[in-house]
Amino acid sequence: MKFSEYAYKRPVFEDVKEQQLKLIAELGYAKSFEQAEKAFLDSEKLNRSVQTMGTLASIRFTLNTADEFYKAEQEFWDETSPLLMELGVKMSAALLASPFKADFEKKYGEMLIKNAELSVKSMTPELVPLMQEENRLSSEYSALTSSMSVTYQGEECNNYGLLKYMESKDRDIRRGAFHAWAGWFADNEKKLGELYDKLVHLRHRMGKIMGFETFTPLGYMNMGRMDYTAKEVAKYREQVVKYIVPVCTELRKRQAKRLGIDKLRYFDEKLLFTSGNADPIGDRDFMVDAANKMYHEMSKETGEFFDFMREHELMDLETRPNKAVGGYCTFIADYDSPYIFSNFNGSAADVGVLTHEAGHAFEAFCASRHQPISEYCWSTSEVNEIHSMSMEYFAYPWLGLFFGDGVVKNRYTHMMEALTFIPYGCCVDEYQHIVYENPDLTPDERTAAWKELEKKYLPDRDYDGVEVMEKGGFWMQKLHIFTSPFYYIDYTLASMGAFELFGRMQENREQAWKDYYTLCCAGGSLPYLSLLKLAHLSNPFEEGTAQRAIAPLVKALDEIDDMSL
Repeated sequence: MKFSEYAYKRPVFEDVKEQQLKLIAELGYAKSFEQAEKAFLDSEKLNRSVQTMGTLASIRFTLNTADEFYKAEQEFWDETSPLLMELGVKMSAALLASPFKADFEKKYGEMLIKNAELSVKSMTPELVPLMQEENRLSSEYSALTSSMSVTYQGEECNNYGLLKYMESKDRDIRRGAFHAWAGWFADNEKKLGELYDKLVHLRHRMGKIMGFETFTPLGYMNMGRMDYTAKEVAKYREQVVKYIVPVCTELRKRQAKRLGIDKLRYFDEKLLFTSGNADPIGDRDFMVDAANKMYHEMSKETGEFFDFMREHELMDLETRPNKAVGGYCTFIADYDSPYIFSNFNGSAADVGVLTHEAGHAFEAFCASRHQPISEYCWSTSEVNEIHSMSMEYFAYPWLGLFFGDGVVKNRYTHMMEALTFIPYGCCVDEYQHIVYENPDLTPDERTAAWKELEKKYLPDRDYDGVEVMEKGGFWMQKLHIFTSPFYYIDYTLASMGAFELFGRMQENREQAWKDYYTLCCAGGSLPYLSLLKLAHLSNPFEEGTAQRAIAPLVKALDEIDDMSL
C-alpha cells in the first residue's frame, strides 16, 4: 500500500476507553503471567491502532493546514490525546501493581518498568484539560507561522522561500530578505508574545499540580529524562561556553574574511563563500535517486530501508502553500512505516533532510523490526538525534552525487554549521530554563532575557539594526520553544555522540557503522547513558567530553583550504 492508501478513521473514544479499562482490569485480576501478558499485549495492539489514526491525522494536517477535514481531526486529537495518556497511566499503574511485574521486566527489559514509573509520576487526571489547551495553543502557533506570506523579489514567499534568499551571493538581496522575514515577526510580535505567555503560565500550573515549584521537573519527565537533571545540563552548557563558543567565534571571523566584509550581519551567516554556497545540482527527483544510490551502497540494511520508503511513498518533501513549517520524521505503527516530512527549497538543507530525517526513519525501521513492543521503537530525543546526525556523517563519501564539484564546499559548510549550532542550541535551552523558573516575566522581559543570552552564546550576532531582533525577538521563530518545551538541548547532546562517531569513522568506518547500527536496533530499550555505553560513546556531562568531541571536526576544517573555495 502507498501512504495515500493508508485508511484513516476517527476512533470512538468511549469505545477505546471501554476496551482499555477492560484490559487493565484483566491485567489486575490475572492469575498467571501468561494471562497478564495477554492483557498487556492486547492493550499494546489497541494502542498501536489508535496511535496510527492519530499519526495519520497529524501528518495529513501538516501537509495542508488549510484542509478543513484534517484541521477538524487535529482538533479532535488535541482534545483526545491527553485522555488517551490518562488511560495509559492507568495501564502503567496496573503493570506496577501486578504480582508479575518482575516477569514483565525479565522478558521485556528494565525500560518497560522505568517508563511506567515515569508515566505515573508525570500525569494525573487534573492535567487533562490543561494538556488539551496546551495542544490547542501549540497548533495555533503552527498554523500562524505556516501562514507566513511575504512578497519579495516579485514572489510570494513563505518562511523557507525567504531563508533561501538569505543565501544569495548578492548582499542586498540577503539583507532585503532578512528585513522582510523579520518584518513578519515584528508584525506578529504581540500575538506571539501573548501566545507564549499563555503556554508558560499553563505549564507552570501543570508543574504545581504535580507538586513541583516550577514546570521544569515535569518538563524533564515529559521528555523521558531519567539519567540527568537540569544541574547536569547547566554544567554541560558551561563546557560549551568554555570550549565551543571560542571556536565558533574564530570560525565566524574567518567567514567574514572569506566574504570580504568587516563584520558579519545575521543575513550573512548562511553564506559561507563569495562564490556561493554549494546547492544540489538537481531537483527533488534527482536527489531522491542520488539518495537511493547512496543508501544501497552504504549497507544492505539502508538499501532495504530506502526501498521501503520509496515503494510506499513515505516522503513528502516539496514546500507548498499552507504546508506546515519545518521537517520531521514520525512512525505509523500499524504499517511499521516511518514517514518523512520536509520543505525543500533548493538549498543544501534539502540533502540534509535526506540524511538527517532519513537517519531517524532508518532507526525506526530497524527498531520496529528488532524490538518486541512499540514503545521501544523510539528512544528519548538525545539518543534519537544521534541516529539522525550520525547518518549525515556516514553520507559524506556520497555527497558528490548531490553537489558535484561543490562537494568540498558542502562538507565545510556542514561541519561549520554543526559546530556553530551548538551554542545556539544551548541558548534556546537556557532561555527555557529562565522562562519556566520565572513564569511571571512579561513578554518584553522574556525578549530581554534572550538578548542577554545571545551575548553569552552568540557574541558575534548582529541584526543590522532591525529593532525586533536587536532587542531579542529571535526566540519567536523557534518552533520547539512553543510546542516542545525543553526539547532542544537534545540536539547538542546528540551532536557530541555524532561528532565522536565521525572521528571514529576516520579510524575504522566498519566498527563505527557496527556501533551505529547496534544503537539503531536497540531503539528505546535502555536508558540514555546505557545506550551510549552500548554504542561505545562518551558521557557528554563529564568534563572535557565537549572538547574531545569537537576535535575531529576542528581538525577536518583546518585541513580544508576554505579561502580558495
